[in-house]
Amino acid sequence: MAKDPKPLPKVKECLRTDCKNDLHCFRQTGNRRPHQILQGQGCHECGAELVDWSVPYARDIKNAKGTFDFMKKEWIRDKYWNKSIVGKTLDSARRIGKKGMAQAVQKRLKTSVGPAEPYKDGGQTPFEGNILFYAQHATACCCRKCIEYWHNIPAKKELTENEIGYMRELMLLYINEKLPDLNEEAMNIPRIKDR
Repeated sequence: MAKDPKPLPKVKECLRTDCKNDLHCFRQTGNRRPHQILQGQGCHECGAELVDWSVPYARDIKNAKGTFDFMKKEWIRDKYWNKSIVGKTLDSARRIGKKGMAQAVQKRLKTSVGPAEPYKDGGQTPFEGNILFYAQHATACCCRKCIEYWHNIPAKKELTENEIGYMRELMLLYINEKLPDLNEEAMNIPRIKDR
């Protein structure tokens, strides 16, 4: 079995850029509302305007590919789109299976980002250890700040069932892309300590 790869970036790196390699950060700093700053502002480091914000703001699952193409231009999101899913993370996904993923994603979204003021908002989604965490970061469903600036859903209000449903579908698309061979049914995979 392959070992888990090098850990992904910590929270402080959410604003990181590598503009010369076309990896940016569209989250603006300061106390203004993100979507008011983002439209027409581009990358906070180099100013490159690479996102047509009307695409992710429409929250149309039929255009998820367009939304994902824009997200992949952001340094932090790109890391999750290009991360290998191996080791404990893969085993965990196999224990859930495709049929169980929708329910697991729904539950994760409701508890981690659904409330108006989630517990430890901005740090409630770990960077490692579970395909659900990877899917949340890759699709900007990881905290209310990311949800606000990528999906134009205001923070400080409880998410609606439709909003959670949209994010669930985005996360499932990510999981299906990263793990196309995942079994429909949950598998009995022994934990590493039990092997």
